Amino acid sequence: MSYTPELVHELNTLIRFDLDSGQQGIKVHKNADEAVKAAARRLHAKGLITQADGGYLTRLGREAAEHAQVMLGILTAGVAASVTSPSPPGT
Repeated sequence: MSYTPELVHELNTLIRFDLDSGQQGIKVHKNADEAVKAAARRLHAKGLITQADGGYLTRLGREAAEHAQVMLGILTAGVAASVTSPSPPGT
């Protein structure tokens, strides 16, 4: 199974949550891109956020958001490291 565009939109929505504060949610406005609104509705249906248009993370949603943010950090750090790291001797 690979990441579908729908899953990518869900991951992008999850990483928008500020994990340093459980008191900050997000609001997906009516004029947002349809893919973003649909991602929020799917996350709500999966029990990861409290409202179909954003709201707050549930306990499961917080765990998913933590993993999504860690994964993004690892993947982006890997790109930066491979671009800036010198090639090993003999290559």
